[in-house]
Amino acid sequence: MKNALKVLAVDDDIINLKLIKSMLNKDPNVAQVTEASNGADAISYLKNNPEIDIILLDIIMPIMGGIETLQVIRANDTFKNIPIIVLTTDETKKGDSIEYGANDFLMKPVKAEELLAKIHKLANL
Repeated sequence: MKNALKVLAVDDDIINLKLIKSMLNKDPNVAQVTEASNGADAISYLKNNPEIDIILLDIIMPIMGGIETLQVIRANDTFKNIPIIVLTTDETKKGDSIEYGANDFLMKPVKAEELLAKIHKLANL
C-alpha cells in the first residue's frame, strides 16, 4: 500500500481549487496537492513531476480543456496509468470523460466524503 499521495488538481476556478485542496489536506493519506489552472499547465507540471499519484481534472477550462488533457495524458507512456477523476458541473461530459480514459467522475459541487472515497478506491487505500 502506498501512503502519502501526491495529487494534481486541475481547475480554472481558483475557489474550486482552494476547496479541493482544503478537503484533501484533511486526509492523512494525502501528502501534497499541486494546483494547475488548465490542461496545458497540468501537462507541463507532469512532465517535470511524473510521480503524481492521482489527477483531479475539471472538464471546462480555457487554453486546454479536460477532454483534450485526458487524451494527451493517456497517449503518454509515462503518465497513462495515473488515475484521473473528472470533476464537472456538466453531467453530459461523463461519457466522453470515461471514453477518453478517466477512471471516475464526480459532479460539482464536490462533497469531501465522495471525493476522498473515490481517491482511496483508486489509490487502493
